[in-house]
Amino acid sequence: MRKGPERGPAKAVRRSIEEDGAAGDIVQSVDRAMAILDALGEDEEGYRLSDLAIRTGLSPSTVHRLLTTLERRRFVEFDQTDSAWHVGRQAFSIGSAFVRRRNFVAPALPFLRRLRDLTHETANLGVADDGEVVVLTQVESREIMRAITKVGGRAPMVTSGLGKAILSTYADEDVAAIIRRHGMKRLTPKSLVRAGDLREALERTRRDGYALDDEEYLAGLRCVAAVVYNDQAEALAAISVSGLASRVPSERLPQLGRLVRETAQELTLALGGRMPG
Repeated sequence: MRKGPERGPAKAVRRSIEEDGAAGDIVQSVDRAMAILDALGEDEEGYRLSDLAIRTGLSPSTVHRLLTTLERRRFVEFDQTDSAWHVGRQAFSIGSAFVRRRNFVAPALPFLRRLRDLTHETANLGVADDGEVVVLTQVESREIMRAITKVGGRAPMVTSGLGKAILSTYADEDVAAIIRRHGMKRLTPKSLVRAGDLREALERTRRDGYALDDEEYLAGLRCVAAVVYNDQAEALAAISVSGLASRVPSERLPQLGRLVRETAQELTLALGGRMPG
């Protein structure tokens, strides 16, 4: 673990605290919490509490109080094997959101616009996050009834097209773990609530190359989705088109599925990813 004199962001933050205190726009507790995260982010081996106190120039009691708060929000985590504190997954999640926006959300937009124009339905891009999918961006349909799920909206993986597309790339035991942790809630009369039914839906998704949300998340809304892969041939995200069931009848699903699947493959290649198999 690193020790010694302060340097980098942590030193700058502490100097800011010393000079400004809680005056003006500076919120001292937030400033100190950021100093802790900065320090933890500089060393993969983590810090013991006493070393972190020295590193940030804060008292051990203050550091402990802030760590406890950050741990509750999953920004830090404590490893009992080496009695050290490390950056938590929530900090990684926020950092990843910045990376995602820079690295593939903007490049995906032309593909989503083309998909919207070809289908006349709303095109979406989403990623998995702790048993749910989060919509990162979308290109809305020009029809009167447009997007229902907005950017930043979340939906259970097991009831959404985006989620089922990504789940279809998971091993059976990983899917089972998600079901055990988050359950299968009945959101509409058509929601899948049995693990066996979900397993069959994922098998169809693997066979067809696209997933279907048949009014399972919102009554009256259908969604067709396919996976975008990274350079390790793992699920990076998923794209979909969604529209009113009256505009997306059963006979239209194969055509939409083909368009979404082909667009997802093109986006995969454009982002430097590769298809599995």
